[in-house]
This record gives sequence, C-alpha cells and structure tokens, in this order.
Amino acid sequence: MNIKITVFKYYGLLLAGFVLLAGCGVNKNALKLAPTFVDRQLLDAIDQYKILQSNIDEGVLPRTFSPETKKVINGHNRLWTAGFYIGTLWYLYEFSGDQALRKEAERRLPILEEQKFSTRTHDLGFILYCSYGNAWRLTGNNEYYAVLLTGAESLIKRYNPAVKSIRSWDQTHGKWRFPVIVDNMMNLEYLNWASRESGNPTYGEIAITHANTTLKNHFREDHSSYHVIDYHPETGEVLHKHTHQGFANESAWARGQAWGLYGYTMMYRDTEKKEYLEQARHIADFILNHPNLPEDMIPYWDFNADGIPNTFRDASAGAITASALLELSTFGNDEKSKRYLQAAETMIRSLSASPYKVEKGDKGGFILQHSVGSFPGNSEVDVPLTYADYYYVEALIRYKRLLAGKILQKGH
Repeated sequence: MNIKITVFKYYGLLLAGFVLLAGCGVNKNALKLAPTFVDRQLLDAIDQYKILQSNIDEGVLPRTFSPETKKVINGHNRLWTAGFYIGTLWYLYEFSGDQALRKEAERRLPILEEQKFSTRTHDLGFILYCSYGNAWRLTGNNEYYAVLLTGAESLIKRYNPAVKSIRSWDQTHGKWRFPVIVDNMMNLEYLNWASRESGNPTYGEIAITHANTTLKNHFREDHSSYHVIDYHPETGEVLHKHTHQGFANESAWARGQAWGLYGYTMMYRDTEKKEYLEQARHIADFILNHPNLPEDMIPYWDFNADGIPNTFRDASAGAITASALLELSTFGNDEKSKRYLQAAETMIRSLSASPYKVEKGDKGGFILQHSVGSFPGNSEVDVPLTYADYYYVEALIRYKRLLAGKILQKGH
C-alpha cells in the first residue's frame, strides 16, 4: 500500500479534524438534536442536490439561483465559490454512501484542477481544499493528493514576509496597496494540512504567521473584526482599516465575524496555541452577546446594518457560525462550551426550517435560501448560495459525529 494512503487511513477524517478520542469533548447527553432529525436534513439535502445536478451546465459549477429567471446561475472555475458544490457532494456521499453523488463529484472535479497553478487568488483553500481535500480524504486517490500539494505551493507564493501575511486581492479598487481580508483565515487550514502531509513545515509556519498578523491588526477592543486591513507592502505598516462587503468600516459584517470564528477555532485545533482558542471564544462571545442577534440566531447581514430589524438575514453566516461553534464547544467542559453547543443547535434548527430551508424541488435544488453575498455591491442579495449549503451540511455531519461519540479535534 502506498505510504500516503496509509497516512490517510490513519488520520481518517482529517479534513474536518475528526478523530476518535475517549473521555473528552461534548457529553452525548448534552446533545439536543435527535439523530432522526439530523438524518432527515441530510436526506433532504441529497434530494435537493440531485435536482441541482440536473440544472447545471457541463463544464461549469453552480453559484446561486436567480429569483427573476428562476434558473441556476453558474460560475467559472476561478471564482472563490467554485469548490463548494463539489465539497457538499462529498459530505453527502460520506453520510449516505450514495455512489451517484460520488460519481457527480468526480465528474466535476477536473473543472477545478488547473487552479492548482493559480497564484492570482488567495482562495485556493475554498476552491481546492473543500473539493479535492474532501475527495482525497474519502478516497485516498493520490492524484487528488498531488493536486492539493501543487495548489498549496501556489498559494504560499502570495505570502509577503514584510507584511507577514498572504495577500488577498490583486485588485486594489484604487484605495489599497496590500489588502488582507478576514476571510483569508479560512485558507490556512489548507496550509496546515500541507505541512502535515508533506513534512515541509513552511506551509504551516506561514499559516501561523498570517494568523498572528490578523490577530494583531484585524480585531477591535470588543473582538469584532474589520473586513479589510491594508498594509504597506514593503514595511508592513497598517495603512487602512476598511470594509468591502460590510455596512461601514467600523461595522461588524456578519460573515466576516463567522470567518474569524471558524478560522481561529481551526487554528487552535491544528496548533494547540492557547491564544487562538482565546480569540475564538472572544469572537463567539461577541456574536452571541450582540443585542442585534435575532432570537433564531441567524444574523442580519451586518450586525450594525441600517434598518435592523427590517433588513436581510444571512443564512451563510449562520451556517458557518454553527459549524464553528460545534467545534469550539468541544474544547472545554465549562458553561461557555455548553452555551456554544446550544447556540449551534439553535442555528441548525433554525436553518432546517422555514424560512431558510428551501422547499423540496424549489430554488433549482439549493438547500438554503436567504443568504447575502455583497449587499454594498448589490450582488447575490437574499438568494441561495453554495457556501451556505456547504457549511450547513458540514455542521450536520459534525453533529452526527458528536452523536456517535466522536469529537472535533486535531488529527495528529
């Protein structure tokens, strides 16, 4: 047996950070969602994605659904959202063993392969790790492994040692020199994986350095996050603290808070650095204690948006936050950990019902609706989005593993 396959078998569910550990993590008796409820949501998701599959053109991947044309909007393989549809298929295959889902995932994967050479985007974690990462995790196919390592090498070419960060956008919109967005925390898991699997510490060192720089500069005293920090590319000096998708520079864009929560929870799992756990808890507390968080815990698109409560919710922010809180709840047995679990359960329950859950056969086959891509850009406002589906299904898969007595913990 190939050594990489052996490592894959040993680490099992490494991508999501799942391992069997006794005597720690969430007490199964604390779990309030019934196994039948969780399974029902996943089965419904499978039904929807089989409908979605029939609405996608060849050679492209779904992005959203147009309420005007009543059609699925497809996207090219360079979009940051390109990997989520395939990643969701792999999660649903993991749950069901349905070979039709695996076949569709494998058929669409080659659409993304050329992105392994891309040095023009920081989003290779989203594009490749959510798709090829899940594929390799569940199959051990070394062709997928090779794609992932090549992509990781491409990603670190965007790292600037003076700034101590990975550059987010090449487009500066006429006002930035070296923009770094909080979303970039989500691509660090890919680099941590690459270090573990290749034995080359460089990827993980860059991930840690980037996380430390973000921790230093992105967060306010109340532990909310700016969206964009602009750096001087030669000195690393902070030039601007802005937003691009939030309501205002000083507001708390909901999905940005979710990215930070997920990112630092993951970084603690992968490194055991206490400062990352502390930061994840700070962000979680900011979200859960915010006076503008609705009772169903699905946030408005920005915590400080104009017009609350008469503005849009963001189901994608709710799904990302729920998945992150599930993992965060396993890193302790105190009252805060219990609260994180209970909040995640509320979010999952809310997303699994009207108005967020799509009725069977509706919206082209998407699972969730009422997400917001970019409100200031008037782009993808109050529509289904592939990443909302991905993190919602991930949250359900994580919950199933908790029900099975497994915890979300680092896999090495």
